[in-house]
Amino acid sequence: MTIKRVLLGIVVLVAGFAAFAVAKIGPGNIIGMLRYDTRKEGNLRPGSLAPDVLLHAVAGPGTVRIADRIGRRPLVLVFGSFT
Repeated sequence: MTIKRVLLGIVVLVAGFAAFAVAKIGPGNIIGMLRYDTRKEGNLRPGSLAPDVLLHAVAGPGTVRIADRIGRRPLVLVFGSFT
């Protein structure tokens, strides 16, 4: 009888957390996170060379390759929001 109550308590807690997450984040965002999350652990470590990627230019149309701009110099990427 005690094990059933503990399991019921755990189920109620998980359901409560899920309901809170849906209310706070929104059901569309949760579905999007589950559907489009393709994260995987990378193999970059401190001192690794930056992968050569193609970026959209901020000032004007076109693209920019990282390797063309930095060569062998260190690269620092800053992600943030200014809004």
